[in-house]
Amino acid sequence: MANILCISPTPENPLPPLEVLGHTIHLSDFEPQSLATAPRHDIAVLDCRVNLVAARAVTRIIGAAGWQKPMLMVVAESGLPAVSAEWQAADFILDGASLAEVDARIRMLLDSKPKPLAVDNSSGLVIDLGTYTAKINGRALDLTFKEFELLRYLNDNPAQVFSREQLLSEVWGYDYFGGTRTVDVHIRRLRAKLGEHEGLIGTVRNVGYRLDPTGSSIN
Repeated sequence: MANILCISPTPENPLPPLEVLGHTIHLSDFEPQSLATAPRHDIAVLDCRVNLVAARAVTRIIGAAGWQKPMLMVVAESGLPAVSAEWQAADFILDGASLAEVDARIRMLLDSKPKPLAVDNSSGLVIDLGTYTAKINGRALDLTFKEFELLRYLNDNPAQVFSREQLLSEVWGYDYFGGTRTVDVHIRRLRAKLGEHEGLIGTVRNVGYRLDPTGSSIN
C-alpha cells in the first residue's frame, strides 16, 4: 500500500476513499511552507481541478526542490488543453474517477518505479539497500543503522532541504522522544566518516540539511 500526499488549494482530498484499500493519505495545501514540510510519501497527487495557474506554480516548486516521487494529477476535463509534459506528471486522472481506476493507476505507478539494490549518485556514494551498506568511491563506510538510514533518506531526495524536525520524524519516527540535537549529532558523525567527502552533506543555515550530489560545499 502507498503513502499518498494530496496537494490541494483547500486542502481537501480530491480522491475517492483510498483508505478503505489500505492506502495512507496525507494532505497539503499549495503554500511553499506546507510543501517544504510535507511528510514522506510514495506518490504525490496534485489537485488541478480549480486553479491551473496555482497548480502549475506548485509543479515548479516541486521541480526546484528536487522531488523524485511520481506525481499524479487530478484534472477537470476542461483543463486538459493546458496540461503538457512541462508539468512533469507521471500520469493524470479526470475529476470523478472511480476508486478502482485511481487505485489501479497508483499501483501501476508504484510498480513502474525501478527497485535497484544499489543507489548511487555523481559523488561516488553507493548505497546498497539489500545489505544495508554504503560506500564512497569504493571505500566502505562503517555506519550504524540510524546513520545508514539518515544517509539513505538524504540520498533518496538529493538537493532537497530537510529541517531537523522532518529528519527526526522520517528517520527516527514520530514516537521518538529525543530532541533535534540527535539529528545534529548523527550528521556530524556522518561527515566525519565521509572524510574528504564531508561536503556531500550540506547545511542550509536556519533551515536544515541536504545532500549535495556534487559534494562541493557546506553553506
